[in-house]
Amino acid sequence: MPLIDPELLSEIVATASDISLLITPEGRISGLTVNPHYRSFGHLGHWVGKHFSEIVTKESYEKYQRRVKELRKPDVTSLPLEVNHMDESIWEFPIRYAMHSVGVDDTVLMLGRDLRAIAEMQQQLVMAQIALERDYETQREMDTRYRVLMEATRDAVVLVAMNNGRIADLNASAAVMLGGSRQDLIGAAIAQEFEGRRRGEFLESLSNIASADAVSPVELVARRSQRRLRVIPKLFRAAGERLMLCRIESQDQEAAAPRETSDNLQRLYQEGVDGIVFLDEDGIVVAANDSFLKLTDSTHLSNVRGRTMADFLARGTVDLRVLMDNTKRSRQLRIYATKILSEFNGQVAVEISATYINDRPRPGYGLVIRDASRTEMLRRPGFSGGDEGMRSVMELVGSSTLKDIVSETTDVVEKMCIQTAVDLTRNNRVAAAEMLGLSRQSLYVKLRKFGLLSKDDE
Repeated sequence: MPLIDPELLSEIVATASDISLLITPEGRISGLTVNPHYRSFGHLGHWVGKHFSEIVTKESYEKYQRRVKELRKPDVTSLPLEVNHMDESIWEFPIRYAMHSVGVDDTVLMLGRDLRAIAEMQQQLVMAQIALERDYETQREMDTRYRVLMEATRDAVVLVAMNNGRIADLNASAAVMLGGSRQDLIGAAIAQEFEGRRRGEFLESLSNIASADAVSPVELVARRSQRRLRVIPKLFRAAGERLMLCRIESQDQEAAAPRETSDNLQRLYQEGVDGIVFLDEDGIVVAANDSFLKLTDSTHLSNVRGRTMADFLARGTVDLRVLMDNTKRSRQLRIYATKILSEFNGQVAVEISATYINDRPRPGYGLVIRDASRTEMLRRPGFSGGDEGMRSVMELVGSSTLKDIVSETTDVVEKMCIQTAVDLTRNNRVAAAEMLGLSRQSLYVKLRKFGLLSKDDE
């Protein structure tokens, strides 16, 4: 090598590395150059004169000390060193140095390459790897959910690939209905599993049905099991591939379930202990069971059919109007206490549950009437000696005359009856007066007497 001018050597060193440091044996920076074509470090002139431990992390300085000891060995001329520089504890950047021992006083020349681009690339690779692992775990989780759902559901489900018309997947219920094993059916042409169907025609037919606004089932016969099935198709796209989800139902099972439910309801209607009555929107009896005929002492259904339900209620049209209005407003009425009139003017205490049935061309009402005469007996004063109202009356004895006691308790009972009638009729004064057997004027007088009239009503 020819002799090089010191100024030219300094320029060569600065250009050959991104950053170069000259460090004294005491560990202080005596010189610093930065590649003039690499300005991303900014101004680092304030490093000159500082100790090397002040501009690197603690771990990096420990590595530097070990490398310096190795560099001072006779047979070692240069060593690599990677450190993380720390400028005023604000930001860090990694540098890979080549350490050279120069001069007779163990001065160290460090030629460094910026590793930030490599570090950023490594960080991106790590993040990409983490994202791939996360996606892989998510995919495994979704696949497990899919498998559990396919096997746990009672519905028979078949997935068909639309590009070739073959079965992509199916659950055990679908395999049983089609009459084969899951391993044999996966990959088989779906059209061949049904009698009298061609692949292209069959797929086109299912696709047209699935694309329609109202999906109608397709009735087919399975070739292997010879069972009559109903196929309900649904098209969707997953990862760019068009698939068809076919839900398979057995016509025999579908017909058997409603038939069994219908039979049970019919037996409950005929043999149940509670009276069941169906009314039209006008309150006319449309149908009634034997238990209702027993309550009313009627000999035949023709004796009650076509008559208004008010004929069998103790308060007549008032009871029927309150019953129907409340049921129609809230769709259901759990308990309505009243009395049923028999054909011979006998009365039976009952509790009525009502339902408004409006999901048909002619809406109506369904009533379940329960005999409450035994419960009514238990509610009589003789069976309820601990009643609070009775104790309150007994406390008045000795402090008031009999006339005052009777007058006071009569007012309390009268007020309670009027309030109950108003609540039952939802503040319908005419219906409340009919229920209590009062004229409208008498009802207003009593409402005013007990303070049950608002200022607007007055």
